[in-house]
Amino acid sequence: MATADQVRAFAARLPRSYEAVVRGRLKLRIGRIVYVAFSRDETLMGFAFPKDYRQALVDSERDKFMLPRTSDMRYNWVVVRLAAIDEAEMRDLVLDAWAMCVPKRVAAEFRVPVE
Repeated sequence: MATADQVRAFAARLPRSYEAVVRGRLKLRIGRIVYVAFSRDETLMGFAFPKDYRQALVDSERDKFMLPRTSDMRYNWVVVRLAAIDEAEMRDLVLDAWAMCVPKRVAAEFRVPVE
């Protein structure tokens, strides 16, 4: 099971990434762009994901992924239950979301540090 603390620790190593608390919810940002956001109880994690593929992702594993609220459907966004993923999958999701939001050069130059 992945946790919000694991997400925060991983995201802290990503260039240009920083944390913000907005209306009591933790969000990870690059500039003004949010690429990861948690529910208040930190059991759900929303993350940047291409609109064109999100329905297929949700349909592939309904116990894990869900569409965002109706008001957020206009964004490139999907939601995952943290209890349904492990740390490795969390890292892949966060890294891909981050890469969608930074300049392509920054994403290409970054290499995930080995622990």
